[in-house]
Amino acid sequence: MTVSPAAEVPDQEALDELLGDQHGVVARRQVIELGFTASYIRRKVRRRDWVPVYPGVYVNHTGPLTWHQRAWSAVLDAQPAALSRQSAILDASTPPTVGSDGPIHIVIDRKRDVVRRPGVVVHRGSSLDDRVLWHANPPRVRFEDAVLDVAAEAASEIRAIAALADAVGSRRTTASRLLSASKNRRWMRRRAFIEHVLADVHDGTCSVLEHGYLTRVERPHGLPTPSRQEPTGVGRHGFRDVDYADLRVIVELDGRMGHDGSTSRDLDMERDLDAALDIEKVTLRIGWGQVFDRPCVTASKVAHVLRRRGWAGSVRFCPECPDLP
Repeated sequence: MTVSPAAEVPDQEALDELLGDQHGVVARRQVIELGFTASYIRRKVRRRDWVPVYPGVYVNHTGPLTWHQRAWSAVLDAQPAALSRQSAILDASTPPTVGSDGPIHIVIDRKRDVVRRPGVVVHRGSSLDDRVLWHANPPRVRFEDAVLDVAAEAASEIRAIAALADAVGSRRTTASRLLSASKNRRWMRRRAFIEHVLADVHDGTCSVLEHGYLTRVERPHGLPTPSRQEPTGVGRHGFRDVDYADLRVIVELDGRMGHDGSTSRDLDMERDLDAALDIEKVTLRIGWGQVFDRPCVTASKVAHVLRRRGWAGSVRFCPECPDLP
């Protein structure tokens, strides 16, 4: 987004490069700084080579805007500004066609004000130089800070867990880096909850459902501590959600988006079959209802299977438990 100081001779090559870097979006001030005149801009608009998106911000075609073009337009319109929240996360990982219908989230300095635009959500923050990658294309809040913002402002704790677990599960960051970023904040909504979840994610819970199994089924009912996200070791490549290795029991938590299609379902069943071949391991496939609606009953049933496989312990009743067998 950085351009050269005002030039005496129009630099067409630099302008073409800038348009390429910014997905065909450019600001009036950037064009002027490259030595072009206001009449040049008016001519480009009159010929429909450039189309105004906002006053002083143009795109070099007449069709619908891609997500990245909308993002660049929002950032250039409110400059200095950066992508924030979901938009910073999306830009870091996905092509411009994904999420193109959602609003663009940007952040500006707390002391500033900008014109509100349809489809653009403006947030305000302080110490932006510590949190923003100004030389990114387009400028955006650092990935860890964007994830923490989304988790802190999520409509529910389940959505907060999802934001944290998805970020780590995508391999774009780690729980340790997110924890470090949270420690650098003076104030953050849900701090204690978020840091607790991150500690669990660090120990291997990689989805909302996995975290729910840990905190609603396993811990409150005194089930043994398993391994998490262990390689399958046999058959198709993958990772076991929960593996009671000594007892030869695997728990697969079937609730993530990756389990939705028929192809994914087939791969799940193939891994179950592989587990049966792997020193006769048994696979328990558990979903949302068992974890969030019936955690006490689920704990009792898992404990029953574990005892049959040699576990010497017994299920512990939590305050929410009904009378269980």
